[in-house]
Amino acid sequence: MPDLDYYASLPRTRGAAAALLLDDDGRVLLVKPTYKEGWFLPGGVIEAGESPLAACVRECEEELGLVPRLDGLVCVDWGPPRDNGIDSVNVFVFAGALTAAEIEAITLPADELSDHVLVPADEIPRFAPPHIARRMPPSLRGLAEGRAVYLEDGREPGFTRSRSRPLA
Repeated sequence: MPDLDYYASLPRTRGAAAALLLDDDGRVLLVKPTYKEGWFLPGGVIEAGESPLAACVRECEEELGLVPRLDGLVCVDWGPPRDNGIDSVNVFVFAGALTAAEIEAITLPADELSDHVLVPADEIPRFAPPHIARRMPPSLRGLAEGRAVYLEDGREPGFTRSRSRPLA
């Protein structure tokens, strides 16, 4: 029998899932929340008992009115605790594509999102907060290379060899 008190005492982190959705021209879909500044990828908090992929699909359906075709995980980004008291969060970014018809059919929930835009990758820093903008080039590279990248606050941590245990 597992020690439930022990497990209850362990630290917990929050999780979020986001969709990196590109159109036929390689532009990235960003949405503008009504409750905070800046533009973001569609997505949101992973609910209790929900997988990151299920959260991404649910959030896209809620925020865009559609379920995108997702190609897979392209990024895991650990966000550190913020000075304003916001806890750390693990963000899972899944990539996919949108057709012109899907983009035309996007329906935003007015109480949550006020607008959406397709942005060339090099223009994302003009729209998104710095921690989101930093995440985009490695995520797009992961998509192009068919692999997931690991980030910390939108930056690659630069793994090094340890004296006691070198990386294989």
